[in-house]
Amino acid sequence: MSQSADKQQTHNTQGCPVTGTAAVGCPVSHQAAEFDPFGNDYQLDPAEALRWSRDQAPAFYSPKLDYWVISRYDDIKAVFRDNITFSPAIALEKITPVSEEAQEALKQYDYAMNRTLVNEDEPQHTERRRVLMEHFTPENLERHKPMVQRLTREALDRIIDQDEADLVEEMLWEIPLTVALHFLGVPEEDMGKLREYSIAHTVNTWGRPSREEQVEVAHAVGHFWQYAGKVLEKMRATPDGPGWMRYAIRQQVSYPEVITDSYLHSMMMAIIVAAHETTAHASANMLRRLLEQRELWEEVCRKPQLIPNAVEECLRHTGSVVAWRRITTRPTTIGDAQIPEGARLLMVTASGNHDERHFENPDELDLYRDNAVDHLTFGYGSHQCMGKNIARMEMRIFLEEFTRRLPHMELVPDQQFTYLPNTSFRGPDHLWVRWDPAQNPERRLEQAREPRMDFEIGAPAVKDLARSVRLADKRVLAENIVGLSLEDPNGRPLPNWTPGAHVELLLDEMGRHYSLCGDPDRPERLELAVLREPQSRGGSVYVHERLQVGDELGIRGPKNHFRLDERAAEYVLIAGGIGITPIIAMADRLKRLGKPYTLHYAGRSRRTMAFLDRLATEHGDQLHLYPKDEGERLWIDTAIAEPVEGRQIYACGPDRLLEALELATDGWPAGMLHLEHFGAAGALLDPTKEEAFEVVLEDSGFTIRVTPHQTLLEALRAAGIDVASDCEEGLCGTCEVAVTSGEEIDHRDRVLSREERSEGSRMMACCSRARGKISLAL
Repeated sequence: MSQSADKQQTHNTQGCPVTGTAAVGCPVSHQAAEFDPFGNDYQLDPAEALRWSRDQAPAFYSPKLDYWVISRYDDIKAVFRDNITFSPAIALEKITPVSEEAQEALKQYDYAMNRTLVNEDEPQHTERRRVLMEHFTPENLERHKPMVQRLTREALDRIIDQDEADLVEEMLWEIPLTVALHFLGVPEEDMGKLREYSIAHTVNTWGRPSREEQVEVAHAVGHFWQYAGKVLEKMRATPDGPGWMRYAIRQQVSYPEVITDSYLHSMMMAIIVAAHETTAHASANMLRRLLEQRELWEEVCRKPQLIPNAVEECLRHTGSVVAWRRITTRPTTIGDAQIPEGARLLMVTASGNHDERHFENPDELDLYRDNAVDHLTFGYGSHQCMGKNIARMEMRIFLEEFTRRLPHMELVPDQQFTYLPNTSFRGPDHLWVRWDPAQNPERRLEQAREPRMDFEIGAPAVKDLARSVRLADKRVLAENIVGLSLEDPNGRPLPNWTPGAHVELLLDEMGRHYSLCGDPDRPERLELAVLREPQSRGGSVYVHERLQVGDELGIRGPKNHFRLDERAAEYVLIAGGIGITPIIAMADRLKRLGKPYTLHYAGRSRRTMAFLDRLATEHGDQLHLYPKDEGERLWIDTAIAEPVEGRQIYACGPDRLLEALELATDGWPAGMLHLEHFGAAGALLDPTKEEAFEVVLEDSGFTIRVTPHQTLLEALRAAGIDVASDCEEGLCGTCEVAVTSGEEIDHRDRVLSREERSEGSRMMACCSRARGKISLAL
C-alpha cells in the first residue's frame, strides 16, 4: 500500500468528519448517532436495522463506530467497482482498537499478518489473483464434488435414525472445513483446533472483545499464525502434492516478486478461515430460513430443480457475509454525501441485498427470484469471492440431501438463536432440528438414498425457473386486447410488485414479457393485458386462441426495469396503444400518493384502447385521450412542455412515439425521460452477419474471443464470469457491463439513450457487439 494510504490508517479525530469543521454542530442525525453495529438490532437483522438509512440517509457517518455506513445496493456496488478511490486496505483491520496487552501477547508468536487477496491494493491484487485463479475454474472444482457428496451422505447417515440434532455441530461446520482443507491440501487432523482458531480470528478482526478477552483471543490468533507457518513449511517439502497452497508454492518459483514468503504465510492463515466459515454460516442460515417458511421447504422438496436458485436467494436474503470495509484515498461523493479522504466505510451488503430499488419484494424469500444472482454477498468486481462456486456447490449438495432424505424435518420449537457478535459475518451458533425416523423415505424406498439431480458448477440458470400460476379469468378489454387474471393454484399470495413491473409468461416453450396493470395491493392476483399481434412470434396468438380459464402455466418475475421514481415533484405519463399497461399502474400509484400528474393516451380508435372506463373514472381530470380516427393527435411538445426541475416523464408505446420523445427532449437534463419499449428489433444474433471480436477483462486479466455464433454474455459465462441477465433481448438493462476502452461498439439494446451510447462507457452484454477489441471492467 502507498504511504498516503498508510497515513489513512489513522482515524480522523479532529473536527466533524461530515463538514470538516469544528465538531460542535456536526450534522449527524439522531438515528446515525445511535447506530451501533454491535447493538441487538443490527446483530439480529442488519438489513432491517438499516431500513431507515436506505430510505433517508444511504450514506451516513456513525460517531460510535467512526465509519461512514453505506446501505444502498447501487452505492455499495459502485464502491466495490472502484478499488482505487475506495481502497480495500482496511478490510482486515481490527474494527476494535487492540489493547497494549493484546499486542504484547501477539508479539510472543512473531505475528506478522500481511496483505492477502482480501485487503490488497492494485496493481498487486490483480497480479496475484491472475496467477492463483486456475484452481477455482468450474472444471477444477468439479473434481471436488464427489467428496462433498460423500461427506454429506456420511454425516447424515450418522444422525438419520435419531430424532433430533444440532446441524451446526453435526455437519455444517465440519464438512465445509474438511472441504476447505482438502482444497488447500492441509492435513485434517487438527480440525477441532482450527475451528477454535477461526472463531478467534473473526472476533479479533470484526468483533468487540473486552480488554481481558482480547488477550485470550490474541493467544489463540498467535497459535493460529504459528500453526499456519508450520503447515506451510511441511508443504514446501512436498510442493508437487495436491491442493491450492502447493499450487501457490509452485507458482512462487515462476513469480517470486508476486508471491512472496510473507504473502504465502498470511494467505495460509486467512484462507483457512475464508474457505469454510462463511459457507458454514450460509448453510445454517439457509436451512433455518427455509424451515421457518414451511411452504417454501416443501416446494423445494417437490421441485429439486429449484435448489440452485433457492441457494442463491438464501445467500441474498440471509447471507453469511453482512458487510465489508473500505477507506477512501481521495475526497469523493456517495449519493448526496461528501466523503473526505481517509474516511472509513462500512458497506453493509446485507442492507444492499434488501434494497427495493434493485430487488422487487426484497424482504420476501422468493424461490423464483430471477435476479437473485445480483446479490452482494460474494462482493463484486475484482475483489469478488474467488471461492463463490465452492460455496454454491456445497450448499446445493446439502439442500439436495436434506430435502430428499429428511423432507419431514422441522426446526425444534422455541429455540433461541445466538450469533457471534461482530460487524461482518453472521450465522447461528446452533441449529436444532427434529424429525420422526419412522417417516424417513429410505425406510420405504432404497432409491431415496441416491441423489435426484446433479447441478452444474456456477451461477444458477434463470431460464430453469418457472412459478406455476392458473388463469383465473380471461376477458375482452378492447378490440384485439384480452385481460388475464393469474392466481396461485394453491391459493397462496403471489409476489408483490411495483408500478412498471412485468412478468414473463411461458407459453408453449415461448417466453413473452407483459407489464402488470392491476392493483399491487391485491397479492392474490396478477393482472395483464395482451394485444393480439399476428405478425409477432406467436405468443399473443397463443394467449388469444389457446389459453383458457383454468389452464396452468409458468411465469418468471415480477421484475421491474421501468421503476417509478416517487420522489419527483410532478409527472407526465404518456401511453401509445397497449403501452397503457405499465402507465395505468403508475397513474394509480401517483393518485394514491397525491402527486400531480397528467396522463396522455393515444390510440387508433376508442374501440382499440383498453381501460377507457377505468381511466375516466379514476383519472378523469388528469386524462387526455387522442383517438386517431376522431382527428385527435398527441402533440409531443405540448404534452411535455419545458424541462422543469422536478418533472419526470414516463412513456411506453410504439417505437415512433418513443423516438419522437427522445428527439423532443434532446438536450434536456439527464434522467428526466424514462422509456419502456415493446420489443427488441435488431437485437437477435444472426451468425451469418456477425463478426468476431476480442474482449479484455481488465479486472480479471483475461482476454476472451466472442465468435459470430456467440453473444458477449455467452462468451463471458463460458469463461466463468458471473453476469446477471433477464430478458436477453436488450430490453431490461440487467446485463449492463462497463466499457473502459474501445470505440466501435454496436449498440443493439433499447435501454441506453443516444447520449449514453455516444459516451461509450457501457453496453448490454446480451445483444450489443463490437469491432476489433474492447476492454471491460470485469
